[in-house]
Amino acid sequence: MKRSFAASLAMAMALFALPALAEPVKVVATFTILGDMVRQIGGDEVAVTTLVGPDGDAHVYEPTPADARALGAANLVVVNGLGMEGWIDRLVKASGYKGPVTVTSTGVKPIAGEEEHDEAGHEDHDHGHDHGAFDPHAWQSVANARIYADNILKGLVAAAPDKAANLRANHAAFKAKLDAVESEIKAALKPIPRKDRKIVTSHDAFGYYGKAYGVTFLAPVGMSTESEAAAGDIAKLIRQIKKEKIKAVFVENIADPRLLEQITRETSARIGGRVYSDALSAADGPAATYIDMMRHNLAQFTKALTPAS
Repeated sequence: MKRSFAASLAMAMALFALPALAEPVKVVATFTILGDMVRQIGGDEVAVTTLVGPDGDAHVYEPTPADARALGAANLVVVNGLGMEGWIDRLVKASGYKGPVTVTSTGVKPIAGEEEHDEAGHEDHDHGHDHGAFDPHAWQSVANARIYADNILKGLVAAAPDKAANLRANHAAFKAKLDAVESEIKAALKPIPRKDRKIVTSHDAFGYYGKAYGVTFLAPVGMSTESEAAAGDIAKLIRQIKKEKIKAVFVENIADPRLLEQITRETSARIGGRVYSDALSAADGPAATYIDMMRHNLAQFTKALTPAS
């Protein structure tokens, strides 16, 4: 009995002497696309909480008390910037979070957007937000996604320098995936004449994609889903669809399909498959990761744009 007690005591002391397992970095990301990028780069070194979930609309999101608690416990907060999350500064303040904030769009060359203001009628420039001065959907260009990845790596390494080697290895692997998917996009679109690359979507979320890959995107609603389409704008878009015989019309996963259904009733266009702009799908859906989203959208676009043989 004495030997058993002594052995147990020795084992307990040995376990106590072992270095404690390193805790993962607690990261809060504002929406699913950023959350996935953090997971790709962070791997097992991070525990990610995403505020706006799958198929959620970050433009109109209303933070909850649980979100404030998540920020309060975080080591790092990751946001898009460019006015995407008009609510994030208020949430940071309400949560009492004092830690670092990584703005993933830092270094992106932004596309000009609609000039919008917050409820008080002024612009808030904290954490890189301009509330509508720029198109916030910069991740739709894979070249910009590389910038996002670099900014996320920088934020994670600053938060946990002891994990830098693993983080950099994961980052390199993710950048290789980005390179591969961008090559696929360019190769798939190359056979389609540029004049035929015209697509209608629910809201104006694909400006960076269009600029990067030579596709013209038209939308009845502006950069933010908070905007409402004016009757004159809808009529103008319908006339353009008819005149140019545009066939590719897509509803985004975050959008109400009724407006596009009205447009298709008045034109020869047909609504194609669902595409993903501001949010990923659930884990069992076709766009569970950023890479999956870009591949899924590409397949939908090219199917609609390629003439039937």
